[in-house]
Amino acid sequence: MDNIKVAELFAGVGGFRLGLEGYSDDGDAAFAKPSAGPFETIWANQWEPPGSDAKQFAWRCYERRFGEGSCVNRDINEVLDDYEAGRIDIPDVDMVVGGFPCQDYSVAKPLSQSGGIDGKKGVLWWDIYRFLHLKEPKYVLLENVDRLLKSPATQRGRDFAIMLSCLADLGYSVEWRVVNSAEYGAPQRRKRVYIYAELTPQAWDLKARLQDGVLAEALPIHQPESCSEFVIPDDPYVTTRTFNAGAAKSPFLGAGVMQDCRVLAADVAEAFEGERRTLGDVIVAPEEVPDEFYIPEEKLERWKYLKGSKSEERVNKKTGFTYHYSEGSMAFPDLLENPSRTILTGEGGSGASRFKHVVKIGEHYRRLVPDELDQLQGFPKGWTDTGMTDGQRAFCMGNALVVQIPHMVGREIARRCESGQQKTGL
Repeated sequence: MDNIKVAELFAGVGGFRLGLEGYSDDGDAAFAKPSAGPFETIWANQWEPPGSDAKQFAWRCYERRFGEGSCVNRDINEVLDDYEAGRIDIPDVDMVVGGFPCQDYSVAKPLSQSGGIDGKKGVLWWDIYRFLHLKEPKYVLLENVDRLLKSPATQRGRDFAIMLSCLADLGYSVEWRVVNSAEYGAPQRRKRVYIYAELTPQAWDLKARLQDGVLAEALPIHQPESCSEFVIPDDPYVTTRTFNAGAAKSPFLGAGVMQDCRVLAADVAEAFEGERRTLGDVIVAPEEVPDEFYIPEEKLERWKYLKGSKSEERVNKKTGFTYHYSEGSMAFPDLLENPSRTILTGEGGSGASRFKHVVKIGEHYRRLVPDELDQLQGFPKGWTDTGMTDGQRAFCMGNALVVQIPHMVGREIARRCESGQQKTGL
């Protein structure tokens, strides 16, 4: 079976690549990870704006782990400009993967007037669309926050409908699923939407595909109790202005499939029967925890206040306006016997925070160390230990994905390729 050649966009520290391709112990046995199948990442891009060298710590980690020259460190929009102008080459690939920000994807002109889709400048979705248009890979696997399915607040689901209109315009059929990684054995509760698309000549039975598609086979679900069917506009410009206007809820729910702008969506429940891990499974030995990660006794009350419930009057410092503020309590410390909460980019630094994780080991309270954050995302312990600061390592993991999820999806893609199912579109 030939290798499935992959391009990784918005690569970060290589979560998609690690999940699909694995990591051989030829480089470093401590980082060995199994491959999901015959995947070979032959081109990658990572760029952190603004473009100062100090901002490129994720790219340096990628190159440290996968080799010098393995990742292009330039603005993807400029890279594609150079490719279209013939100044550089980008190899043909079978698959494109990537995670990207959830932004306003609105379209400025109809297809009939612009000769192509004209979206807002600086929005990274359009670089994905452009890459797909230029290279026409058979497979696409993307990750985003689940808010994508219901944004913007004024027109619920419009942005995802624009994405689907764009993918349909390029000939792709699509599956999507909101996945809580803890429900598939990961030690972290992290809810993200995964979008799988493929170029196929085969007509889909949408109801069957929801149950036996790539995502459903990779990430098992119970049969949904009910489904919703509808059609999205085939022009993203029309979608921008009319889709779900005035509705209070998004129609895309937690899972769905789309072909030729026909959509079937449903809420689904996980049916995973494998091993489940917890926060306690990634805790390192006490001798591996630097002193600065422990919370001094005199600062503990500040942490408890931030984590606790509140109902109090506050004053806006700029306007002097007095308002009532309330919020519920959070677990303090975080429970080792459960999967962790979602880790965020601000986990680094010693300052007290409502959202940083705190664990109690023996009689001592402390923050999570970067090696633990790496493992909560499914990376090997020490993956981001490449000269970064504590804050930079936390930022990388807060932006990363749970490696296990693309690994599971990749195994299913590889299985179908090996069996010949993908060649016939089944």
